[in-house]
Amino acid sequence: MPLVNNDLIADLEARGLIHDSTDREHLRAQIADGPVGIYYGCDPTADSLHVGNLIGLIMLRRFQDAGHRAIALAGGATGMIGDPSGKSEERNLLDDEALNHNVACIKEQLGRIVDLSDPERGALVDNRDWTQPITILEFLRDVGKHVTVNQMLARESVKVRINSEHGISFTEFSYMLLQANDYLWLHDHLGCVIQIGGSDQWGNIISGVDLIRRKRQTAVHAFSWPLMTASDGSKLGKTSGARVWLDADKTSPYALRQYWMQTADDDVRQQLLTFSLRDVEQIESIAVEHAEAPHLRRGQRVLAHDVVSLVHGTPAADAADEAADLLFAKDPTGASIAAFETLASEIPFSRISAERLGDTVALLVEVELASSNGDARRNLAQNSYSLNGVKIGEKDQLSGHELLQGKYLLLRRGKKDHHLVEVFS
Repeated sequence: MPLVNNDLIADLEARGLIHDSTDREHLRAQIADGPVGIYYGCDPTADSLHVGNLIGLIMLRRFQDAGHRAIALAGGATGMIGDPSGKSEERNLLDDEALNHNVACIKEQLGRIVDLSDPERGALVDNRDWTQPITILEFLRDVGKHVTVNQMLARESVKVRINSEHGISFTEFSYMLLQANDYLWLHDHLGCVIQIGGSDQWGNIISGVDLIRRKRQTAVHAFSWPLMTASDGSKLGKTSGARVWLDADKTSPYALRQYWMQTADDDVRQQLLTFSLRDVEQIESIAVEHAEAPHLRRGQRVLAHDVVSLVHGTPAADAADEAADLLFAKDPTGASIAAFETLASEIPFSRISAERLGDTVALLVEVELASSNGDARRNLAQNSYSLNGVKIGEKDQLSGHELLQGKYLLLRRGKKDHHLVEVFS
């Protein structure tokens, strides 16, 4: 096991990643004293985690890399209930079959960011395992007795829901008690002494700290990070209203890369501090370099590559980078087969026989880079098309051009419209 990093809290403070915390100096001392158990929970409401979960997963990774035990909790039980934090209305309830499927999918995604192969270093737990056997009378006696309704009503998430159009059901009202019991169980059985989450979760998190203090007469810790939003106020992890997922089938490595490439210049430094495992000094250097020449998008490139590498692995990140560069390369002849394969699933793509390459105009219409033969001819006359990075005219025969990787032609109209053709005999 690697040496524990005594300055981990200082590093997180330098990154701006501690919003609320229990006694900061006691927390710092406990982390410095030796390996501790730390947990982050997310409810398996879908079969994929999303970018909004990344901060918690990377936080676990930071602690694991520093020698601590990272515990990821999939809230199979709490997922049945629904967390009112940050929600305007109650969620749909999931059955056991759906939850089992979701947890299995999430475990695979978690395992790419946090090492789950050694239980002493990392573990994935499901709170259904200890919550389902509890009777309602046991829960009221062992948990409910130690929490006042006054405390629960004081939580901001509960206040917001009570005053909303939909109100709050008793089911969701009980969520913080279930989460508090999770911390108690993890403390008793896995030696967990730190819980983490976003600042909108602070009320639920501190309920667990209070419950352990009341029932075990011991102090445990917690901290939260600031809610992450873009400079325009939009919520992290959504693009055009849709989630950005960690499952490659829902959001491809290329699409994930492009999401981070859209980061505003003003946000690049903080996003690097939050999501990159590079040290603070290196990130500050990248931020200075980016500020000096923002048009080169150095900061976004590093951010996108680091995140995709964490989520999908370095080969996928390299292929996504190369595929993006390939679209605008003046000479794409050196591009790898992986880049073309990545691109084939991201831009319009066709398989066309070699014998049909003799009629440039007809092919441009077929691949929808022109609306008609006349439109194709006009665009050709205006030098609007390029093939493999080279401008083409109406008299150019596509069959005379070298096939990239022995089978691809990359067509472009203007700056934004692309079409990749795979040629077969």
